[in-house]
Formats: sequence, structure tokens, C-alpha cells
Amino acid sequence: MVKIRLARGGAKKKPFYRVVVADERFPRDGRFIEALGQYDPRQEQPLLNIKEERTLEWLGQGAQPTDTVRRLLRDSGIWAKFKAGASADA
Repeated sequence: MVKIRLARGGAKKKPFYRVVVADERFPRDGRFIEALGQYDPRQEQPLLNIKEERTLEWLGQGAQPTDTVRRLLRDSGIWAKFKAGASADA
């Protein structure tokens, strides 16, 4: 199954994450299909840069976001756009 998840980067005690599309069998920080953005939780206002169009495309193709990524998508408004588009198609 294809997942949209976080891949950890950065130094010890200074995490930085990439939002990636990867097969669930791939290692967490290893191989991935496409990088969709980045997330830095260490900022005063956590930084989230994400390619909205590509994310919606992957969600439309059936990629499953992890719980954390789903929360980030909900906070950025992308999840609502996906749900609105999914209900309009049905």
C-alpha cells in the first residue's frame, strides 16, 4: 500500500521531516516515490511547506496518509479540499 508519511532528517535532538509518498514496506527514512514537502516542528510557528496539487493527486489515487500527516493536512486545509472533491465525485 502506498502511504503519505514523514521521513525524518536533521541531527540528533533537532528533527526535520520531509512529507513523502512511499510504499509501506520501504524504510521510514529510506526509499520513497516522491517528496511532497517539508515539516519543521521546531519553529515557534511550525513550518509546513507542501505541494497541494500533487498531494491531492496522490490522495485521489488512493494513497493513505498516516495519522500525523492527516492532522497536518487537516491543519493546512488540504484534507478539507480532498474530502469536498471526493464527495462531489460520488
